[in-house]
Amino acid sequence: MIWIEIAACIVVWLTFWSLIPRDEWWFRGADFPRLQILFVGIIALLFLLFWPGSWDLIREIILVLLIAALAYQLKMVLPYTFVWKKQVKEVRQNKLNPKQQISAIISNVLTPNDQYYLLIEQIEKHQPDLVLTLETDQTWQQQLSVIEQDYPYRVAVPLENLYGMHLYSKLELKDVDVKFILSDEIPSIHCTVILASGQPVQLYCLHPKPPSPTEAKDSTLRDAELLIVGDQIKELDESCIVMGDLNDVAWSRTTRLFQRISGLLDPRVGRKYVNTFHANYKFLRWSLDHVFHSTDFALVKMERLPHIGSDHFPVYVVLQTGRIFEQVQQELEQTDADEQEAQQAIQEGIEKAEKEEKIVTDEIAQDYKC
Repeated sequence: MIWIEIAACIVVWLTFWSLIPRDEWWFRGADFPRLQILFVGIIALLFLLFWPGSWDLIREIILVLLIAALAYQLKMVLPYTFVWKKQVKEVRQNKLNPKQQISAIISNVLTPNDQYYLLIEQIEKHQPDLVLTLETDQTWQQQLSVIEQDYPYRVAVPLENLYGMHLYSKLELKDVDVKFILSDEIPSIHCTVILASGQPVQLYCLHPKPPSPTEAKDSTLRDAELLIVGDQIKELDESCIVMGDLNDVAWSRTTRLFQRISGLLDPRVGRKYVNTFHANYKFLRWSLDHVFHSTDFALVKMERLPHIGSDHFPVYVVLQTGRIFEQVQQELEQTDADEQEAQQAIQEGIEKAEKEEKIVTDEIAQDYKC
């Protein structure tokens, strides 16, 4: 019986630990394994309820706390299941319009991974309009050169620090800008994609550092980078897509705040998790790779692709734009408190970057200094 109570106490502790509004990785790390915490908690609950033995005060207190913890975990993860209302509508078969569509494969390849052909096979199979690769270095760039004949528009940022980034496009790219928002080590790609119909779409490709003992000690810069982009997007009245490995889960405080600030939607809400990391451990997975989009897009298809030798699975998504979708899809409501929280997180990120002497001259960051 003691091990059941210990497991229940761990679930309770991790749940309430995740509520502490701190940026250090040992706090933010509790955001990630909510599905695993929920699974362990349900097993512990069943044993607590049905294990023969006396019901003393300790057992009753643990049961009450465990139920509260499981209720909170369910609140966080249920939106990414079919029981929830869909945030993004699905395009009906009789309404499909290829000229208004954009398809993409997003893949964190893991720099040391040398199974290049597995990703190339998926690209050749699905023939997406866009291919975004993360953690790509010069070697990966050379190996992916075989797809260049199909992708005349390219943005290459090969790096050896696990934050290289490459964007391949069949669609015309305009106003391409590689930004280093808060760190001269972490690039992001900002550009305009021209659909076959001629409609422009603002595209943001991101890959901030995760809060972890081997990367960033806290989530301050990651959160600030995401919110800076979100704050810029809210000023636009244009079609927009944000995609990449955000090193954060969909249900985290920061990602949900980003959605409210930017007004972008998540096609996974009301459907499925699309857990992409860790590809090698079936029971230790969560969603790190994301696609968010403006309200004029609806979903045609979104799926996780097969293992390519990386620690991430690639994601394939097809979206279709249309004014009709804007009329039936709504942004998440933003409050004054959201705006204050976002601005505070942005300011803290800029101050931290300046303190660490990593910030570069960038017009986005400069706008927030005042």
